[in-house]
Amino acid sequence: MAKYQLLLPKMGESVAEATIIKWNKKPGDYIEADEAVMEIATDKVDSEVPSPVSGKLIEQLCKEDEVVQVGSVIAVIETDEAGADDTPQTAPAPETTPGPAPQPVAEQTPQFVAQPTSQQPVVADIPGIDQVEQRQSAPIDGVTYENRFYSPLVKNIANQEGIGNSELDQIPGTGAEGRLTKDDLLEYIQKRGPKAGNASQSYAAPQQGQTIQPVAAPVAEPAYVAPQPVAQQAQQTQPVPSETFTAPQQPSQPQGAPQPAATSVSGGNEIIEMDRMRKLIAEHMVYSKHTSPHVTSFVEADVTELVNWRERIKNSFEKREGEKITFTPIFIEAVVKAIKDFPMINISVNGTQIIKKKDINISMATALPSGNLIVPVIKKADQLSLLGITKAVNDLANRARNNKLQPDDVRDGTFTITNVGSFGNVMGTPIINQPQVAILAVGAIKKKPAVIETPKGDAIAIRHMMFLSLSYDHRVVDGALGGQFVSRVAHYLENWDTKRSL
Repeated sequence: MAKYQLLLPKMGESVAEATIIKWNKKPGDYIEADEAVMEIATDKVDSEVPSPVSGKLIEQLCKEDEVVQVGSVIAVIETDEAGADDTPQTAPAPETTPGPAPQPVAEQTPQFVAQPTSQQPVVADIPGIDQVEQRQSAPIDGVTYENRFYSPLVKNIANQEGIGNSELDQIPGTGAEGRLTKDDLLEYIQKRGPKAGNASQSYAAPQQGQTIQPVAAPVAEPAYVAPQPVAQQAQQTQPVPSETFTAPQQPSQPQGAPQPAATSVSGGNEIIEMDRMRKLIAEHMVYSKHTSPHVTSFVEADVTELVNWRERIKNSFEKREGEKITFTPIFIEAVVKAIKDFPMINISVNGTQIIKKKDINISMATALPSGNLIVPVIKKADQLSLLGITKAVNDLANRARNNKLQPDDVRDGTFTITNVGSFGNVMGTPIINQPQVAILAVGAIKKKPAVIETPKGDAIAIRHMMFLSLSYDHRVVDGALGGQFVSRVAHYLENWDTKRSL
């Protein structure tokens, strides 16, 4: 008999820790090789941790809802192999269940290691880089971050320090999408002092007599005030800061509490608790609408030649490559070409700075069988041929639907495409995938009568037509740029080379 130490495996470059959701095996249970031992969750995806060996589980070293660092010993398995030692072994990469999207946004969780505050990272001497990486040391008076997502580790630290949700909502975050990181919370705790539950003076809420600046005053983030009924506004005696977003408070639940099942209300309606993925999607969508002033431009494109070309080559392509060619990789190629023509679409915003992206990484919205959505990313799509894009699209789509995506598969997107036409919709007004500034919705291709120009004059013919809908962030993308970009995408689709081979 030998004891095998099972380690929490690495799940991606940006993932340093995970939360234990559920133990699938109890001490004394026999485990087959590659059988799932536990379920874990990160900010990117949910995963199952398989055992690389067969044997009996004799010890669980982590509890459910506990945050564990990658590489830590999580269980001890007794195997039948003779001569084996107790050297810790890392489990194979876990099979993953996709997490939110939208957050096709990269967020690195720093290690929980105390470091001298005097040490500063060395950065390249680039103009303005200090502002890009500048951390906000104190919150803006009156700003709250209600309904913001907090990672399990942040919640754990807050519970240990006696910090409630209302106090957490007062702390600004420097992570992706404004999330509160461990460093933000630790810095706040250090400034606040040893008194639990009392925020420091620099984190104090606005006083009742505080004068509110006009909405026209420049602020770092777009202002948003939750709409209120006229009667309620008339009775309001205290001014509401224009930069504060107030959302309905939800009753807090203790960490690790079981999710309530569907409950019947008044004998007819049901209350169904959102699953973790749906909560993150909802948060990401609301955050995007509060961050970016959305504008959508529409263009109708005649893709008759493109449809005829695909119809002609699709059977031979499938026979040769063993997989199908859909319209999605064709749309992606057209978008990549248009981004090269208009690179200011391939940007993100950091305060008052515009970050122009070098790589063109196309995020591809994918519906899951559960009804949720995930957005895997085709990295450096500008360096791929149409064949390469096709294989990447099929691979990511298959792994997404089979819960095989890794955390790195949903990171670093710079532009998003969503195919609303797959559900029969002809157009849409998609929500921007933060921190990107634009998203393209491609509608269903329909046969319609259209006016075409011929050598003998105009004529009406049956053509394959579709709508392209581009939503963009009006803070940095004006109507001229947005309109020219979507028109350029349509141009590439309409002028498809029918003699092209794959």
